[in-house]
Amino acid sequence: MTAKTNESRPPGGGNLTWHRHSVTRGGREKQNRHRGATLWFTGLSGSGKSTLANAVAAELHHRGIRTYVLDGDNVRHGLNKDLGFSPQERVENIRRIGEVARLFTDAGLINLTAFISPYREDRALARSLQPEDFIEVHVDADVATCESRDPKGLYRKARAGEISNFTGIDAPYEAPENPEVRVNTSRNSVEECVAQVVAALEEKGIVPGNMNKAPEEE
Repeated sequence: MTAKTNESRPPGGGNLTWHRHSVTRGGREKQNRHRGATLWFTGLSGSGKSTLANAVAAELHHRGIRTYVLDGDNVRHGLNKDLGFSPQERVENIRRIGEVARLFTDAGLINLTAFISPYREDRALARSLQPEDFIEVHVDADVATCESRDPKGLYRKARAGEISNFTGIDAPYEAPENPEVRVNTSRNSVEECVAQVVAALEEKGIVPGNMNKAPEEE
């Protein structure tokens, strides 16, 4: 589902100019010793997106890889605190995150986004911003499993009518058809899912498989 506008006009009325910087993405990646990329974790509420994104980030950080996690709830405390959960606001939520994720990739980081992002069209838009660097990770768990976990009590509230437009109950979730990675958190442990995601990054040459571990933090 995509937001519609009545007219198309250039940003800033055509008075903006892109400024090229002296330090390039390639320079940052060379310094980091790994490529920048976006890992886009999508799935139902309670599927384990945030848990997995944080666990992958911890493993990569331990290897000396620069990461940042963009979590759905955290972002709605700041950048997207003006947005609700209507279809149109969900579209804008993902549009903004897609743009921010592209900036993190350009900074040479592995950024991990944990968002329900229920609509295929919106995820496709996020991918189109950086098609060579976008890794979609479907955190696969069915509604029954997610509802049995219900870590935030949201399914209970949705069933009671206290929350409307709740994905999987009275709002749709369009599962990815061909994600780069699909992990099943109903059957596999967090450690197994982490290994699967990291292996995909190594296979794609985004991070080296033999990178030295970072020194223990004080």
